[in-house]
Amino acid sequence: MKNNLLTSIMENTAMVAVFILLIVAMFAVSKLAEAYVAKRNGSINTGLTTRKIVIIGIFSAISAVLMFFELPMPFAPSFYKLDISDLPAVIAGFAFGPMTGVMIEFVKILLHLILNGTNSAFIGELANFIIGCSYVLPASIIYIFRKNRQTAMISCLAATMFITIVGSSLNAFYLLPAYAKLYGGIPVESLIEMGTIINPAINNMFTFILFAVAPVNLLKGSVISIITLLVYKQLSPVIKNSSLASVRKETAKTEI
Repeated sequence: MKNNLLTSIMENTAMVAVFILLIVAMFAVSKLAEAYVAKRNGSINTGLTTRKIVIIGIFSAISAVLMFFELPMPFAPSFYKLDISDLPAVIAGFAFGPMTGVMIEFVKILLHLILNGTNSAFIGELANFIIGCSYVLPASIIYIFRKNRQTAMISCLAATMFITIVGSSLNAFYLLPAYAKLYGGIPVESLIEMGTIINPAINNMFTFILFAVAPVNLLKGSVISIITLLVYKQLSPVIKNSSLASVRKETAKTEI
C-alpha cells in the first residue's frame, strides 16, 4: 500500500535531507556550467524567462506521465524497470541549457509524488532524479559549448557512459543497502539472490552490478540517446530559432 506523502516525509526525515542536498548539488552544477559558458561566450545569462517556465511546466508534465510507462528488464530483478521519462529534460536541456533540464527532472518527481505518493520512502524517487540528472547534466553541458549535430552525438555518448557509472555506483554504495534497510532490514544478500535466480552468474555485489544494474542504465542511456538524436535532427532548426529569439527578446528588454 502506498504511503501518504506527508507521513512519509515525517517518517523519513534523514532520507528527505539527503534528497534535498543532492537536489541542491545538481542545481549548483547546472548553474555554474551555464554561468561559465555565458562568460566564455560573452553572452547574457537571462536566467528563468516566461518561455522557459512554460517549457518546464509542459515538459515536466510529459515526463511525469512517461514515468508510469515502465518496462521490466528480463536480466534484472523486478524492481529495476526501464522508462524514458528523462527524454523531455534532455531535449529542453539542449534547447535552453542544463538548468532547465534539471528543473524538469525536479518538477517531474514532485508531480509524481503528488499524483502517486511513494512506496519506497523516497529512495526510488531519489534514484530516478539523480540518475536522470546524471544523463541530462553531461549531455546538456557538453552540448551548450557548441550546438551542432556532432556535439549532440558526443554529448549523448558521454552521458550514456556517465549514467552507467553513476547508476552502478549509486546502487552499490547507497540504493541497495537503503532498500534492504527499508524492507524490514533484510540483508543485501537477499536482493542479490533475486538476481541469482535470473542469472546464475550473479553471486555477489560486483556481479549484481555488472550483469544487472549496469546493463539497465546502459540500455536506458542508449535508448534516450537514439530518440534524442532522432528528435534533434527533425527539430533542431525550430529549437535553435526559438532559443535565439528568446535570447534576443530578453536582450532587448535589458537594453530598454
